[in-house]
Amino acid sequence: MLELLDVHAVYGRSHVLHGVSLRAAPGEVVSLLGRNGAGKSTTLRAIVGVVDVTAGEIRLDGRSVRGVPTHRVARLGIGLVPEDRRIFADLTVVENLMVGARAEGGWSVDRVLTLFPRLGDLVRQRGGSLSGGEQQMLTIARTLVTGPRVLLLDEPSEGLAPVVVSALADTIAALKREGLSILMAEQNLKFARCLADRAYIIEKGQIRFDGTMEALDADASLRRAYLSV
Repeated sequence: MLELLDVHAVYGRSHVLHGVSLRAAPGEVVSLLGRNGAGKSTTLRAIVGVVDVTAGEIRLDGRSVRGVPTHRVARLGIGLVPEDRRIFADLTVVENLMVGARAEGGWSVDRVLTLFPRLGDLVRQRGGSLSGGEQQMLTIARTLVTGPRVLLLDEPSEGLAPVVVSALADTIAALKREGLSILMAEQNLKFARCLADRAYIIEKGQIRFDGTMEALDADASLRRAYLSV
């Protein structure tokens, strides 16, 4: 299980997270919802140690990972799929996958290509030549081959065509069935609704809602206050 307890985080002199607490259990999809600049991406980056956490606790299966170097966080089983994808444009699809592949963890290159059959057709293509949807598939696949137990998805549906978003939802549902803990930062409430068991809403670095998607759907005033543009 992934747990954040009263986490505060900063960028330079800017105090961005103000006491964020959340959890994601094995086999659960949890959505972190909020507007641009609310603190969603910072929360994910704090978990993997790329922003400074000044207070609070981050735990994986009861073990503290606060202050642990990012490469060690990855080896402990937390994988981040960044919003900007960060594939290696000059490497082929299979080379991108081999960069992060680990012998242990259960997600071999062959297995992720089965999960993403479209990538199997593109193994010799350079990453930079792929479409946005194909690059998103590659980014998730590259994270999976590191063997995560917790998958952090930063705005996975952003900028993708509806047909690609639908296929992505099917993939995330399949990963949930594999028992991964999935924490998904999203602005797309419709996308989150079809996948998430529970949701948190973050605004100005603070959690404003913690509950089921059903409870969120039932509270129109809450959605207007924190999710409407």
